[in-house]
Amino acid sequence: MKEILVLYYSHRGSVAALAEQVAAGVDAVPGMAARVRTVPKVSTVCEAAAPEVPDDGPPYVESLDLEECAGLALGSPTRFGNMAAPLKYFLDGTGAQWHASRLAGKPASVFTSTGSMHGGQESTLLSMMLPLLHHGMLIVGLPYSEADLMTTARGGTPYGASHVAGNDGDPRLSDAEAVLARALGRRLAETAARLG
Repeated sequence: MKEILVLYYSHRGSVAALAEQVAAGVDAVPGMAARVRTVPKVSTVCEAAAPEVPDDGPPYVESLDLEECAGLALGSPTRFGNMAAPLKYFLDGTGAQWHASRLAGKPASVFTSTGSMHGGQESTLLSMMLPLLHHGMLIVGLPYSEADLMTTARGGTPYGASHVAGNDGDPRLSDAEAVLARALGRRLAETAARLG
């Protein structure tokens, strides 16, 4: 069984909801399984530290999770058109994996959530791709053969799955958002399976 690492940071639950659907898409592909992980919050106080194990939800990611995965789905809420600091902080610490080319040739996809339709979904997704490209990963997006991509009135882009949470941060995905997130996970897992 090959595993796809579904790695995300979620502040209010929207990205976690997307990650759940991406993981379901991965799990739907024979011979593939999702390994769901998160990252701790970043503290503005240098001495502060997160507990070794989160109080709830998936475990914190370790570098071994990256090295063992057959592919990577990376998720973050939008922060001014960019990924959130906790995810960026983790990625900034992957120099050893970059130097050893441990992720080169593996497929990767990205997903995000914003508070508004024009809250920076596409720029966030593109910014998340940059470190993955530096690692030599192969970016997998959503093709327009996914019918919901053409008709959704909320989240969903060819760059990756997305959700519009609104001003109140509603984590409930629309039907189209859930379908597209599962499609992204399935497509990523199928690509990983083909790559061997």
